[in-house]
Amino acid sequence: MTGRGDRGAALPRYGPATMVRYLSSHPRLVDAVLAGVLVVAGLLEGSLVETNRPLWLHQTLTVVVMGALAWRRRFPLSVLAFVVVGMMVLDSDGQFSVFAALVIVTFTAGAEIDPPRAWLGLVLSVVPFWVGFAITGGGVSDFVAVTVLYGGSWVIGQTLRERGQRTIALAERAERAEREREEEAARAVSEERARIARELHDVVAHSISVITVQTQAVRRRLGPDHAREADDLRAVEATARQAMAEMRRLFGVLRADGERPALAPQPGLDQLERLLDENRAAGVDITAVVEGEPVPLPPGLDLAAYRIVQEALTNVRKHAPGGGVTVRMSFGREDLDVVVEDTGAVAPESADGGGFGLVGMRERVALYGGSIQAGPMAGGGFAVRARLPVREGAHT
Repeated sequence: MTGRGDRGAALPRYGPATMVRYLSSHPRLVDAVLAGVLVVAGLLEGSLVETNRPLWLHQTLTVVVMGALAWRRRFPLSVLAFVVVGMMVLDSDGQFSVFAALVIVTFTAGAEIDPPRAWLGLVLSVVPFWVGFAITGGGVSDFVAVTVLYGGSWVIGQTLRERGQRTIALAERAERAEREREEEAARAVSEERARIARELHDVVAHSISVITVQTQAVRRRLGPDHAREADDLRAVEATARQAMAEMRRLFGVLRADGERPALAPQPGLDQLERLLDENRAAGVDITAVVEGEPVPLPPGLDLAAYRIVQEALTNVRKHAPGGGVTVRMSFGREDLDVVVEDTGAVAPESADGGGFGLVGMRERVALYGGSIQAGPMAGGGFAVRARLPVREGAHT
């Protein structure tokens, strides 16, 4: 058995809001219902008040004229002309249903058609009545009433149409801007990943080169009694050289137009002091803090830590000059914490932690299974805090 609480919870499914949404998605049904209501109202009025036509003719014309409103949005001008002619044929002064039908179709002509064709709707709304009043000697009030009621309905419809079109245009513009932002963000991520891949290419290529040189050196030190070992080392050397050739081809795929392989090795934390001095020379007040016992890092991880500090300091110079900056490197047993805090104004791109300047940091940290936080500090300023595992599988 369903309780009162269950019935109350189900009510919103069938409430007014649901009905409005349903009707707005079925305009033809709305038009048919509206036409039916006006037909019934017209028939009742024809039965209750005296008409200028025989009752059977009046009722027949009422059904035909009011029923035409079911097609008001599909054929707005045709229905408007039909209702205007029908109203004149009915000759039913003071009949509310006829007046309401004409107001509705004049409004529809303004709301459904763009200028200049829409102006024909305004002409059909008032000119036939002006002509009629001119022939029958209507007063000024008749001309004013027709102009205000029927012409005004058309003006309201046209105004709402223009406003709706502006709203749609603004929504489309906002959607297009959002789509462009998403595409720009995706492009930034793609470009940053390609840059990281090119840098890692240099790191791996250097490591393979070291393997090749060391293997060759060991092989040459072996005597005649180690011919078999020398052959094995020669195979390792050949494989390493082949890997180097493939790495060069890989760089050809990853490189940007006109880019050449880097001649200098990729930087690491051993060049951190030089990076800090360059930024100090540019006017940034930097305090460096090292906590824990520094440990050797894998080349790729060493490069990632250096790039995080470099990018954070670049953001400081661009967006928050004048503040003090603290760069903290905390070495733990399993993690390296890289923290850059500045007391300058919050960088515009970093107000929500999602600026493109942080893309590279996030990509590098994610590559090594670490974590990063970037955002305003409680006391003012901005902070970047990254945690990198110092050995493979530390967090697995």
